[in-house]
Amino acid sequence: MPRYFFHVIDGRDIIDHEGTELSGLREARTEAIRLAGAILRDERDKFWNGTEWHMNVADAAGHSVLKLRFSADDQGIAPEEDRETEALA
Repeated sequence: MPRYFFHVIDGRDIIDHEGTELSGLREARTEAIRLAGAILRDERDKFWNGTEWHMNVADAAGHSVLKLRFSADDQGIAPEEDRETEALA
């Protein structure tokens, strides 16, 4: 089974030294999306500053086979939404 490495670059380099054995590129795509979703969920507000980060998926030879790019900008909350948020707190 091929091994894929999921490197995250977000102002620091988080290099995947172990990799994950997957059946092929289709499964690597699915894993990249799952992992990116988990990062966004776990890091919450950290990525809402407009800074781009990306995940580079490489094969065992070190060749980039997939790249996911992310950037999120907080455009502010409408005043009525802000009051709802405060009321729930």
